[in-house]
Amino acid sequence: MSEPTQEPQRLRVVVADDQAAVREPLAAVLGLTEDIDVVASAANGSEVLTAVASGPVDVVLMDLRMPVMDGIETTARLAEDHPEVAVVVLTTFADDDSILGALGAGARGYLTKNAGRQDITRAIRAAAAGQSVLDREVQDRLLATVRTKAPTRGQALPEDLTPREREVLTLIGQGLPNRAIAEKLFISEATVKTHINNLFAKAGIRDRADAVRRAIEAGLA
Repeated sequence: MSEPTQEPQRLRVVVADDQAAVREPLAAVLGLTEDIDVVASAANGSEVLTAVASGPVDVVLMDLRMPVMDGIETTARLAEDHPEVAVVVLTTFADDDSILGALGAGARGYLTKNAGRQDITRAIRAAAAGQSVLDREVQDRLLATVRTKAPTRGQALPEDLTPREREVLTLIGQGLPNRAIAEKLFISEATVKTHINNLFAKAGIRDRADAVRRAIEAGLA
C-alpha cells in the first residue's frame, strides 16, 4: 500500500500596509496562490506584532511608511522577539536610508511596489527559506551606496574559500540574483545556494547585503 502524498506546507503570511486600497487587493491576490495563506492584514506595525503574537506566521510582507509604528521599527522588533518570522519589504521608497534601515533591521527581502505578483511570491518563498531577494533597483542602489562608503579595498577573505565560492561572491557583489548566477556559471540554483551557504558560514557573512559589502571591500566587485 502506497504512502499518502503529503501536501507541501503552506506559507502563513501577514500583509502590512496602511492603505486599505493596497492592502486588501494584495492580500486577495496572494490568497489565490496555492502555497500561501494570508492569515492576517495590518494597517500599522502594532497590528503586525499583534498578528504575529497570535501566530503562527512565516513571513510578513511589510510596508515601510505606516502610522503608530513604521516598518523599520516593526522589522527590528520582529527580529528581536520573533526571529523565526521573515520580513519582505514592499514599498514605494528606494532611497538609501529606507533600504539600509530595513536591511539593517533584519529584512530578508526588499521590493518596490513596481514588483509583480510573481516577484512578490518568489520573494516570500525565498525569505521563508532563509534567502534574500532584492529588487533590481534596490540592488543597484545598494551597490552604489556600499561602493561609496566602503572604507578599504583588498580586505582579506578566509583562505579556505574555494575558487567557485569566490566566483559566487563576485557575482553577488555585482548584484546578480541566484538564478542569474546559476546561468552564468552553468550550474543549478540548488548548487548556487549550497555555495552561498558555505561561503557565508566561512566568511561570517550575515546576509546578501553584507555579502555585497564584503565583495566590494575584497576588491571582487
